[in-house]
Amino acid sequence: MPVSAANLGFPRIGPRRELKKAVEAYWAGKIGQDELLATARGLRAATWDRQKAAGIDVIPSNDFSFYDQVLDTSVMVGAIPEIYRVLGAADSLDVYFAMARGTRTDPQDEGCAHGHGAARDGGDVPAQEMTKWFDTNYHYMVPEVEPGQAFALNAAKPVEHFREARALGHQTRPVILGPVTFLLLAKSKAEGFDPLSLLPALLPVYADLLAKLRDAGADWVQIDEPALVLDLSDAARAAYAAAYAELAQVDGLKLMLATYFGALGDNLATALSLPVAGLHVDLVRAPEQLDAVIAGARDDLLLSLGVIDGRNIWKADLTALLDRYEAVAKARGEIQIAPSCSLLHTPIDLALETALDPEVKDWLAFAAQKLEELSVLRLGLADGRYVISDELAANADAIANRRKSPLTNNAAVRARLGQVDESWGRRALPFADRIARQQAHLGLPILPTTTIGSFPQTAEVRKARAAHGKGELDDAGYEKFLQEETARTVRWQEEIGIDVLVHGEFERNDMVQYFGEQLSGFAFTKAAWVQSYGSRCVRPPIIYGDVARPLPMTVTWWQYAQSLTSKPMKGMLTGPVTILNWSFVRDDQPRSDTCRQIALAIRDEVLNLEAAGAKVIQIDEAALREGLPLRRADWQHYLDWAVESFRISASGVAPETQIHTHMCYSEFNEIITSIGAMDADVISIETSRSKMELLDAFVDYRYPNEIGPGVYDIHSPRIPPVGEMQDLLVKAGGRLAARQLWVNPDCGLKTRKWEDVKPALVNMVEAAKGARIALA
Repeated sequence: MPVSAANLGFPRIGPRRELKKAVEAYWAGKIGQDELLATARGLRAATWDRQKAAGIDVIPSNDFSFYDQVLDTSVMVGAIPEIYRVLGAADSLDVYFAMARGTRTDPQDEGCAHGHGAARDGGDVPAQEMTKWFDTNYHYMVPEVEPGQAFALNAAKPVEHFREARALGHQTRPVILGPVTFLLLAKSKAEGFDPLSLLPALLPVYADLLAKLRDAGADWVQIDEPALVLDLSDAARAAYAAAYAELAQVDGLKLMLATYFGALGDNLATALSLPVAGLHVDLVRAPEQLDAVIAGARDDLLLSLGVIDGRNIWKADLTALLDRYEAVAKARGEIQIAPSCSLLHTPIDLALETALDPEVKDWLAFAAQKLEELSVLRLGLADGRYVISDELAANADAIANRRKSPLTNNAAVRARLGQVDESWGRRALPFADRIARQQAHLGLPILPTTTIGSFPQTAEVRKARAAHGKGELDDAGYEKFLQEETARTVRWQEEIGIDVLVHGEFERNDMVQYFGEQLSGFAFTKAAWVQSYGSRCVRPPIIYGDVARPLPMTVTWWQYAQSLTSKPMKGMLTGPVTILNWSFVRDDQPRSDTCRQIALAIRDEVLNLEAAGAKVIQIDEAALREGLPLRRADWQHYLDWAVESFRISASGVAPETQIHTHMCYSEFNEIITSIGAMDADVISIETSRSKMELLDAFVDYRYPNEIGPGVYDIHSPRIPPVGEMQDLLVKAGGRLAARQLWVNPDCGLKTRKWEDVKPALVNMVEAAKGARIALA
């Protein structure tokens, strides 16, 4: 077939989040393993059938995971730390989910801070470290390896899923994470140890897996090596050459090397030199690389062109794609067209959205529709435009309507943005002067305690929100319910001695969606869920037009919460960069312009909160680092406009008003100068899984402002003992001055249960008391 349509991966959560519900029911003991496995099989079968029905020629298998594809790989190759191995068989769900989430036994257990003692008894262990998957909002569990690491093929999930698909009539192309990317993502607790040195020990496991896939009947295997779009060392490039020289020796099997999220750039020669049968390149993120790829590719190298955006939700301009790739198809003789990357990062089916504005809906394509676009494009490239003339006309109409629609343009917003100058992003006084005024204003102790913002969104909260949305609970009844939840939470924080309170955010469905619903230029969905990590799913807003804030968004709830206490109550906002990075963003103007528009809207809210009496306002920028370009040469441009946007949102307040921000799992060392340039009075970060190692960046930089290093991991049900948190605070106090430190969890508590949260926060407050004595 001269032109074929291939898919690199499909969302695994199910159209109605069936996997999330089954996994969480399994964790809660409501269903057994057999029922969980049956749900998974049903989802896989439906996904393969859907792709075949859409006309996809190359259908992936092993793109399904119960939690995360990197964790799957760690388990598959036996990279399982000893503390988890004692919990069960290496390929068991017990071990798998313990690595993902940790385990909890007795919350009063004061054992080893790292859980080793408890693990020997089959009990309390922490989860592995988690971080962002390249520059996406998807998270993966960081592989942990050690010197002398032994690898073995513990589980053959790719083979099992291939056979499962074949039994259902689908000849799939199994997807596996490549060995070099896996090791480049891995970490070791051994100082100075390079995980890439383990490649010779890992490659026989991969060769064994490939041989088993071949013997099971696979003719192609997709090996994902997204690290090839990063800045690589000569050693890493040499590792690619060594790895694929060995893997190519598995006879009777063709390898499709998949790269995505950017251009190969200076790694192009390495990629083209590898003895693989096919190469996939991302031509959405990096369309400029096409000519160089074609010029350097062997005649017999099957090129897979990633032409449909796997990370955004806008319809593709099919006419423009035909204009660009018809000559390529003719010249190469045989090509594949595909999404730019796995469709994991997109919602599943636009057909489930029955309440979207029809005009906006006509501009969109979710995963199922992207498969249809691929199929149409394949027909046009293979057989000529005349066979898809109706589809092309409809697509062209949608593209043109979006371009000229008044929904996408707001003259007042654009005029205001033009008035912004440097003064909009500058505080009235430097930090040293501000902090003295803030301390006098707030009267807080050393190591003040607080939380990041949200408290548990219980089944009762979700039920009330759903009832209100369906009209079964009127506005007055819903507001009363929310007030009672808020009042109960404020009182409880006072009782345990937290210093700076939050109202709990019970009225908020999501930290981005809540604000987007009150801003112009946003659209919202009912079923457009995407996976963030594990069973955590989010519905990113869609930014289709210019952004403005018609009315205050949070002031009323802040005023109510502050009326309940004499302690400082934080105003809680999501920052402009995070709103941008956690949304599906319009692609018809620079992202920086959209971000500045959001910053002006948040600035208005900050000033309203201050006018209402808020002394502490937190503007979360959890996603600032995840928007960082993958290539270092592109960093500064992004950081300049991202930091500027945060400062625009925060800098209009008086010196006495304390501005906080929060950032999720990040490696801060390389961007610490930009974090300092944000000039937030207090930053809280997630550090518990790294055992405060992330603080080193702030120490080396001599960070002058205040910082709240998270003292316990909220992503795990485990309740850390007082001693463990106190030890972390003392360790932090050895890196930074005690007067700089705040005490808080790693992140918001929305996804946790009250029975986890209450003892953990009680322990946290006690740990702060002990640390104040220890650091005095």
